[in-house]
Amino acid sequence: MSQGTQQLKKVRVAVVGAGDFGKNHVRVYRELADAELAGIVDADAARAAQVAAEFSTEVLPDIESLAGRVDAVSVAVPTVEHARVGCRLLELGVDVLVEKPMAASLDEADQLLSAAKRGGRILQVGHLERFNPGIAAAMTVVNRPLYFEIHRLGVFTPRSLDIDVVYDVMIHDLDILLALVDAPVTEIKAIGIPVLTDKVDIAHARLDFASGAVANVTASRVSTERVRKLRFFQQHEYISVDFTRQEALRVRVLEPGPQPKFDFTTLPSQKEEPLRAELRSFLDSVRTRRVPVVDGAAGRRALELADRVMAGILEHARRVQLGAFATPQMNR
Repeated sequence: MSQGTQQLKKVRVAVVGAGDFGKNHVRVYRELADAELAGIVDADAARAAQVAAEFSTEVLPDIESLAGRVDAVSVAVPTVEHARVGCRLLELGVDVLVEKPMAASLDEADQLLSAAKRGGRILQVGHLERFNPGIAAAMTVVNRPLYFEIHRLGVFTPRSLDIDVVYDVMIHDLDILLALVDAPVTEIKAIGIPVLTDKVDIAHARLDFASGAVANVTASRVSTERVRKLRFFQQHEYISVDFTRQEALRVRVLEPGPQPKFDFTTLPSQKEEPLRAELRSFLDSVRTRRVPVVDGAAGRRALELADRVMAGILEHARRVQLGAFATPQMNR
């Protein structure tokens, strides 16, 4: 078989979980020329049938039926099921992309990592914003960034309400920060409150890194407008990433002083739906056996940092209840 013929070989894929996220995976797999969509698995028979009909695929009975039928699977079930479903698929010899957060706990994340290692399988975690063209462009000019401002605000939608906004929304930016800074987080101060649900719906965290970098991160799913921006500063320059526009602006100081001169440059990027770029990258790892851009270890690091942010939020709430922030009355 020639090299050209080998490159055209399709990867057989399936999607487990046909909710909002899973349906998008089904759509993109159907669009990708190098993917062969074998079917979907979902506990809700009516929903599975509807999605299968919409994208001209079939409903498969359960994850056991995927053994030998597919090479790779996207797991888009509720977070509490990620470890159980993902581990079983890995044991069946299937490569897995599991949606973020990769598991409901670090112990379950370790179970996924161990299952992938035992079977020599690919394990990728669905931090799709790592594939946003704006972030990809910014990655090319990172040089010891020292200060970050990140806002990821969205309007309320009745999805992913089984997890706090830190795991649903902020975790994207925690993963990106870990990739951009590449240094341990030494201190966290955080606050978060429920607004429309019994989970934390809006949160803010200040992260201090061992490199000296500082990041302020805000995430909300109860805002009146949608804002998805990241800004960071490094020596003599400033980078602004607009996730929605998929653009990164670089502002460099050419001549410092009382009348500084600046250079404004939009970094080169090619617009593409991040999910499409993510799934293309996953299929490439399945074919080549290369470590994914966002592998299981990266997913675990993001989850661990999210846990630390949540611990900070809970500690702040505890101190509020105890009146630790009350201002002492002045003696007269």
